[in-house]
Amino acid sequence: MIRVLQMIGALEMGGSQALVMNLYRHMDRERIQFDFVLDHPDRDDYAAEVKALGGRIYAMPGFHGNVGEIRRSWDGFFKEHPEYRILHSHVRSYASLYLPVAKKNGLKTIIHSHSTSNGSGLSSLVKIALQYPLRYQADVLMSCTREAGAWLYGEKACRGENFFLLNNGVDTARFAFNEESRRRYRKELGAEDKLVIGHVGRFHEAKNHGFLLDCFARLRQLRPDALLLLVGDGELRGDIERKIKELGLETSSLLPGSRSDVPELMWAMDALAFPSKWEGLPVTVVEAQAAGLPCFISDRISRAVDISPLVQRLPIDEPGLWARELAELRPRQDVSRDIINAGYDINDSADRLSRLYEKLYREANT
Repeated sequence: MIRVLQMIGALEMGGSQALVMNLYRHMDRERIQFDFVLDHPDRDDYAAEVKALGGRIYAMPGFHGNVGEIRRSWDGFFKEHPEYRILHSHVRSYASLYLPVAKKNGLKTIIHSHSTSNGSGLSSLVKIALQYPLRYQADVLMSCTREAGAWLYGEKACRGENFFLLNNGVDTARFAFNEESRRRYRKELGAEDKLVIGHVGRFHEAKNHGFLLDCFARLRQLRPDALLLLVGDGELRGDIERKIKELGLETSSLLPGSRSDVPELMWAMDALAFPSKWEGLPVTVVEAQAAGLPCFISDRISRAVDISPLVQRLPIDEPGLWARELAELRPRQDVSRDIINAGYDINDSADRLSRLYEKLYREANT
């Protein structure tokens, strides 16, 4: 069995974590097993599932200028755990500190780009400086889209033999629409006669929840029966709750937190609103299409996510336009065949990744 070390930072219900867990569930675990390194071990939504699937979880120090500590900790870890031959890092911000340590200890390394921005402020400048060496350090430069790859590694690196494009696959069978579950969930949510607009994602600057609330406030003027369902959690939850109160949306907004029943919640929705400022390739939008859900998304998101006719793009400086489009109830569609044909079924992604791991494992042991 090949044990692959996944540096994921946290096991919270974020986009990259959703992808990694989807891949993990669909791996042949008699051939390949995932173990996880976290620098935020308190964010552990998936921890119980990881352990049930046979995975191990390790905690390492996070980065706050402590370059020496990071390098020493990783070097000590690899010396204590010589069984690992592959490190797959989904954390990019300070991976340049530990990838050379992994290589020194004989591991093959993968860096994975899941985004197209570091955000703003001083921390983003620090990340840019730390991330630049990654294109020269990792054995494999992986990315969810060519745009996300070019952003992190540069265009030239994306033309190299070690660039690997891995689609953010989803479990199309798990998300296939179920009318009975829709009725049951809408009743539980008190939304039987409502226009349910949903969002699934971490409460983070990139997701643009403030703009979404402005759109929803305008939508309520057009459709007083509208209900906003914000699935997820994160550091901006307090800000979002305050804005909901400021806009007088307390009785028309639901914040159920991070949930494991995302397919059922998507079946209960009438549309997905996803006005992100930036993304790599959002798993949520692929999942929503698999659930047959009309998707209204930001024009800042990669066009690679436009897999089916369910996707409509809108600019994120026109809340009135979003409100008018969301006010129109559109029919669901079964577009699972489009998703599979585009290579976004999780079984295809897991198979391609498995073959890459096996290749790297052979190389690490020759």
